[in-house]
Amino acid sequence: MKKKRMAKGKKKEALTAYLMLLPDVAGLLIFVFIPIIYAFFISLHSWNGLSEMEFIGIQNYIKMAKDSKFINSIIVTVKYALMYVPSVFVLSLLLACLLHALHGKLQSFFRTAFFLPYAISTVIAGIVWSFIYNPMNGFLNQLLALAGGEKQRFLASTTQALPSTVVVGVWLVLGYNTILFLAAIKDIPHNYYEAAEIDGAGPIQKFFKITLPLVKDTSVFVLVMCAIGSFQAFDQINVMTAGGPASATTTSVLYIYDQAFRTFEMGYSSALAFVLFIIIMVLTLIQMKLMKGKED
Repeated sequence: MKKKRMAKGKKKEALTAYLMLLPDVAGLLIFVFIPIIYAFFISLHSWNGLSEMEFIGIQNYIKMAKDSKFINSIIVTVKYALMYVPSVFVLSLLLACLLHALHGKLQSFFRTAFFLPYAISTVIAGIVWSFIYNPMNGFLNQLLALAGGEKQRFLASTTQALPSTVVVGVWLVLGYNTILFLAAIKDIPHNYYEAAEIDGAGPIQKFFKITLPLVKDTSVFVLVMCAIGSFQAFDQINVMTAGGPASATTTSVLYIYDQAFRTFEMGYSSALAFVLFIIIMVLTLIQMKLMKGKED
């Protein structure tokens, strides 16, 4: 009897767990997996969004392989990621360590101050930073003039535009990732640091021997999410530069948007989006595998 009751209890627990997970699973199915499958279906057709679809097989993928503008957008996206991901990771971890050294209201104040940009819309942030970067009367150029420096073109320069948009992207998510690292650091038992101090370890040794290894799970999460976010960069770039100057900031997502809603090549844009999805998935799996290998 007891075994039967235990079995029934486990079934009820399992059923409750599945019912709790059902909304999330349904959301993923409806808003993620089905759109991915449908995007692949559209990618096999020629379609402008209004007329009937015309099946063309893999012609869109063949066209993509010869599209120099798409290849350039991939290169721009990789450059963006190489600047964005390390910057967010290093700065957020450093700020988390500095915040952890503070106590009481002072820590609360800076924690809130760092987190505030994350609550700002990326479109609004893009508009504000466009004024800051203005090559004529922007705030940064005014500061440079006061310091005796030369005015910079920033968003109007083919070499400065992409790093300028990266700064905005980092600024927007830095506080969020700092809070993640701060929470992970607070979970580290304090006696580890006390034992290290007794052994004569300094701040740098404690960071590399204790803090960094013990926040590895958070590090993996931050790196993966930052990598995905860098390959999906769109909002602030579209507002600030619209892909210019001379396609210097045309990321893959921005190019896909142009193909879909400016030239109305829905089939081709779906093919581009599906390939970008594959690239992001492969990079994420590689990143997770490398981090897991280091942990082992």
